Amino acid sequence: MTEHILWDWNGTLFDDIEAIVGATNEVFLPYELPPLDADGFRAVYTRPVWVTYEVMLGRELREGEWRLLDDGFHQSYFRLMAGCRLAEGAEAMIKAWSGTQSLCSMAPHSHLEPLVTSFGLDTYFVRVDGLRDGATGGEKADHMLAHIRAAGVDPAKTLVIGDSVDDGVAAKHVGARAVLYTGGMTPRAKLEETGFPVVDSLAEALNYA
Repeated sequence: MTEHILWDWNGTLFDDIEAIVGATNEVFLPYELPPLDADGFRAVYTRPVWVTYEVMLGRELREGEWRLLDDGFHQSYFRLMAGCRLAEGAEAMIKAWSGTQSLCSMAPHSHLEPLVTSFGLDTYFVRVDGLRDGATGGEKADHMLAHIRAAGVDPAKTLVIGDSVDDGVAAKHVGARAVLYTGGMTPRAKLEETGFPVVDSLAEALNYA
């Protein structure tokens, strides 16, 4: 029985794929790579994000290069995401759920918290956690474990709803179930490899609760 829903933000509740692709193209302009569209980005995307960048470049990142790329990406992303909205059905799904729910994201917490509040969703979550202390780009499993413990919820009664393989890996790590949504950065085939259910809408995802 599901008592708690743990939501991902980027690519799940927040439909920001166009901003992510646009920011990625901008930060790689000096490298003279051909621009990506959404499907092209999904084909190379993985976690940690620096591995995605190494795939795009066809080589390992040099010392200090990850920080420059990540800083440049976020500068572009924060400008472009101003035009993004919630995913279809996101607000209705959050308001319809009768149990507890929380938000665990790999986005910087100082950016995430006011953005969630701007959509009027903060009161629906028992906890909102982004990355703190300047950490970026890592894997989600340990971050989700800390979130689960801080929220005081039972992982065995928790459903994780996310858009990436990393969300599925993190759910397994904490002992929760998961359903993965195709609206984000990961192709359906990669999501299906996790063994978790894969859905094309958030309304479908909520059915698994």
